[in-house]
Amino acid sequence: MKKILISACMLGQNVRYDGSHNNIMGQHPALHRWHQEGRLIPICPEAAGGLPTPRPPAEMQSHFPILVTTCDGTDVTPEFLLGAELALEQAQQHDVCCALMKARSPSCGNDQVYGGSFDGTLVPGSGAAAAELIRAGIPVFNENQLEQLVLFVEELEHPERTLACLEA
Repeated sequence: MKKILISACMLGQNVRYDGSHNNIMGQHPALHRWHQEGRLIPICPEAAGGLPTPRPPAEMQSHFPILVTTCDGTDVTPEFLLGAELALEQAQQHDVCCALMKARSPSCGNDQVYGGSFDGTLVPGSGAAAAELIRAGIPVFNENQLEQLVLFVEELEHPERTLACLEA
């Protein structure tokens, strides 16, 4: 059985910057099944990196070099980088096949993040932890890509089904 790294907030853990969560467990039956089977490995890179909950909102100011600041200008890049390293370590320790991470997060966003102006503007790019996972070859999906995630995992677990469909 393949394991999936998941943003802890999406399992209902109150680790978001504002002390709340983004529970998505009811959005797809596969998530519930995977959770029951113990296949979901939760991580909050920001909390793992040492940031408190609640905490001021943070956004990616630049990707190269990476700079993440809070809305009051505090540099939280070291905590984000540590959280990214710990997320990768957790993924490797559990031999995950992929990750399901929170969209748009400065840690977990896989294709867009908030752009650093704290006005809701999104820019292309990945958050610190998502980028670290992607660099290590671990595919990262977000909650808007649940169907793609489920198909990806099913193809890994049952390649004969994919082959049968191709041969038909």
